[in-house]
Amino acid sequence: MKKIFLALLMLSVAVATAQNPYIAPFGVVEDADGTTVSQPQTLLSVDVEVACEKILAGPYARYAQKFLGVRAPLTDKTVWKIVRGVVGLIGGEEAFSVGTMKSPTMQASSHVESMDEFARLSVDKNSAVVTTLESAAQAAANTIFSLRRHRLELITGEAGEHVFGAGLKAALDEIARLEQQYLELFLGKKVTTTEMRRCIVWPQSDKKQYVVCRFSPAAGLLPETDLTGDMVLLEIEPSGVQSPFPEAGVKDTNYVTYRIADVATCKVVSGGREYARAVLPIFEFGKTIKIAIPRKK
Repeated sequence: MKKIFLALLMLSVAVATAQNPYIAPFGVVEDADGTTVSQPQTLLSVDVEVACEKILAGPYARYAQKFLGVRAPLTDKTVWKIVRGVVGLIGGEEAFSVGTMKSPTMQASSHVESMDEFARLSVDKNSAVVTTLESAAQAAANTIFSLRRHRLELITGEAGEHVFGAGLKAALDEIARLEQQYLELFLGKKVTTTEMRRCIVWPQSDKKQYVVCRFSPAAGLLPETDLTGDMVLLEIEPSGVQSPFPEAGVKDTNYVTYRIADVATCKVVSGGREYARAVLPIFEFGKTIKIAIPRKK
């Protein structure tokens, strides 16, 4: 009965080794293909995603309160922030990573083609009077209110009973586009872009913290050697859970050696805030065990 149990145990170990990264042969391994030396090691990937919010002040920003009754940013501003992190195994199964990284994106609160320029207003070529900035701002504000009146007339039907269906939608969309262009002259633009960076970490048995990169709210992601930014750390917390497999005794001379990975908690932290957490098998914090093989008669 004991021999049958050990045979089933060895079979389960072999299957587990082929299917997941929790257990692997250790040392010199002989099989039908020959002799190999196995040294199980773990390789981790740490992905950090950041977002850059760029605020561009409008040319009429100082008159937003006077003509529109709202406050607007008066200066340009760029702010970076960490959105999230992802930590997983290199070459591991998809189930051992938390989330997937997206391609870099850009989101802007603008309907115009250029993200860095504002709409140019048409100039009255029949007038020789030089328009001041305040007068131009007042004219733009009057246009905004005029566009809003026209939109209300279209919605309520006061603009005419023949505007309906696709034509009504096209008219409302065009009014919205024009209004947005004029509003940007006062309220400015906000453009948000995202950026990802991947760092590779090779865990060591005597080290539980790794600086993967650095981060600055003013400059975004920085190299780990740039001391002007805050550290983005990978922290590994081993569980210390004992192996579920029975080990060979001192009298057992026929055995195989396996490395059992420790199920460790991996976290990505920066500035006292946690951005990612995953429970992953780490061989470097695991245990090497010997499993007895029943002798053949």
